[in-house]
Amino acid sequence: MGLYATAMETMEAYTGLSPAAFFTIAAVMVVVYKIVCSMFVDPEEFDKKPINASGSMATNQPPPPQPQPPTIQEPVQLGDVTEEELRAYDGSDPNKPLLMAIKGKIYDVSRSRMFYGPGGPYALFAGREASRALALMSFDPRDLNGNLEGLSEPELEVLQDWEYKFMEKYVKVGQLVGTDQAVNGGDVQESEKHD
Repeated sequence: MGLYATAMETMEAYTGLSPAAFFTIAAVMVVVYKIVCSMFVDPEEFDKKPINASGSMATNQPPPPQPQPPTIQEPVQLGDVTEEELRAYDGSDPNKPLLMAIKGKIYDVSRSRMFYGPGGPYALFAGREASRALALMSFDPRDLNGNLEGLSEPELEVLQDWEYKFMEKYVKVGQLVGTDQAVNGGDVQESEKHD
């Protein structure tokens, strides 16, 4: 009996728990472990066919469905588009491509819908000319335009890096037109006004 009492006193001294609390917690931990382990399947067991009640392998079950690759539509060339027309491609209509403009060039960013689509971290840029915002690394809606006036040389370099990334990753599908200022290769130029 002395060994039992010594063990209980030692347990209480080291854990700060009464023996009843210690064993209750230990039992709960074992139960949780068993539940969590039952949620996972051993990879070797996963590949085995299920066995029916007669002990033979079940063959009347349909094969598991094969995952289908996501359908990626080929980018549609839009040509010349106004900023107002570009806004229709902000991801709110799932049947339309997701577009974004940098330095007046429109890119199809549909393949990155998780980033630029509704709820994505960069959804603010979709359907917009985002040159100034990208150059400034800004999420301010007032910076969503192509106006590069007043940007510093380092900010213009940041924008150029963004443009190179977009040129590598996405297909150019059009060009912005019909604004008072058009961005052309980093220079702001007056464009013709269409009345």
